[in-house]
Amino acid sequence: MANRHLSRSIAMQSLYEWDFKGGKKEMMAEIMQKNIKEFAPGMDDYSFVELLVKTTLDNQDKIDPLIEKCAPEWPLDQVTLVDRNILRLGICELLFGNYEEVPPKVAINEAIELAKSFGGEASGRFVNGVLGTIYRELGEPMKDDTTKKKKSNKNKKTEKSQEEKAG
Repeated sequence: MANRHLSRSIAMQSLYEWDFKGGKKEMMAEIMQKNIKEFAPGMDDYSFVELLVKTTLDNQDKIDPLIEKCAPEWPLDQVTLVDRNILRLGICELLFGNYEEVPPKVAINEAIELAKSFGGEASGRFVNGVLGTIYRELGEPMKDDTTKKKKSNKNKKTEKSQEEKAG
């Protein structure tokens, strides 16, 4: 499991436990440390876990209303704890993340994977729907990012050029 994916899992599990226990911010450091120790005992750098959790909690007052707006048929207290905290993480990465490190589509896909792993049967579709709506409302940042495609095409052109020279 890649370190960032593992970090997201630990962040989600920590937010879940924090939410389950009443959502007192002063409990979070202890919860996070326990989960890092339990789920990633060999992990040397857990700064991404801390960043995700801190940013999510610091911006919860902006994140939760977005969940309510984008899933109006589901009042926030009726969204399962798992789905609610996966959405919080995903929205956190969409709104406050560094797009150079984690492009929006990657953040959405990661949240969907967490939902499939930890949530119920419909969690992946629910998370996809809510995050997709937010992504579209943001103007679909980096939608047309072709950095990898350009590199791939450039490599093909270089290979073709080398073949022509050799042939």
